[in-house]
Amino acid sequence: MSILFILIGLALLVVGGEFLVRAAVALSFKFNISKMVIGLTVVSFATSAPELLVSLQAALAGFSDISLGNVIGSNIANLGLVLGITAIISPLTIDRDFYRFNWPVMMVFSIALFYFLSSGGNLSRLEGGVFLVAIILYLFLLIRRARRIQVEVEGIDETLKVTSGFKTIVWLIIGGVALWGGSELLVNGAVDLAGMIGVSERVISVTIIAIGTSVPELAASVIAALKQEKALSLGNLIGSNIFNIASVLGITALIQPIYVQSEQILTSDIFWMLGYAFILIPLAFLPRKFIFSRYKGLILFVSYVIFIGMAFID
Repeated sequence: MSILFILIGLALLVVGGEFLVRAAVALSFKFNISKMVIGLTVVSFATSAPELLVSLQAALAGFSDISLGNVIGSNIANLGLVLGITAIISPLTIDRDFYRFNWPVMMVFSIALFYFLSSGGNLSRLEGGVFLVAIILYLFLLIRRARRIQVEVEGIDETLKVTSGFKTIVWLIIGGVALWGGSELLVNGAVDLAGMIGVSERVISVTIIAIGTSVPELAASVIAALKQEKALSLGNLIGSNIFNIASVLGITALIQPIYVQSEQILTSDIFWMLGYAFILIPLAFLPRKFIFSRYKGLILFVSYVIFIGMAFID
């Protein structure tokens, strides 16, 4: 039954997230927000909603390890699983903006999370506020850079410009209800499954929940890679990791401080997250430069399999 709850919860999060993104984009067009700003801000926040609801629900229910494991595990899965498998199928080109702006910002946010958690054993409301202010500053700089170098944002459905107000409201309601229901089922199912197989909630959250929330992005990337289309942007993955830390944990901590309940979060998981973030730079500059080749993808994927195995052994 626990596994069924988890599967239904993940399915509801995917459906709810999709409806919320569409509603958010449609609303943004009604307020005459530019396509570039929609792509860089509105879509980024909306696609982080499933992780936010799961982390918030877990924190309010007293399962802080699920809140932290959800985000840390998702960040590891984005780079180890999604980037690794996609690069194995079709090598990716790395743009210079990656190491000049996106990667340094991700490292700063990742190190800040480690510092906040290790210094006090929790993420306080003040620290959550710091993350929210930081993400607003990041978005301001991101939009300014995008305007200066005239970035073309892809993946925004312009047919949503003519969506009626009634349909947008229905999408918002469906998205909100599905996200709430999905987060309830996922957290309850994860707690039950952890007790049933004798592992901690933290193990379930950094593995099963993290992989589950990464499946939609992985599926889209794999399909695009197999079709020899543009598979995914490394910048999008790094942006997702930044949003997971700053907006998901920032908003959650503002509402309910997040406490470290399992020491493995600080002695193992967060170091894997930092390691994956750091290793992108040497991999980017190893021959061939600015290409994420198949063997680089294999390194990431094999190390991710090792991480999953070690999570269950610890």
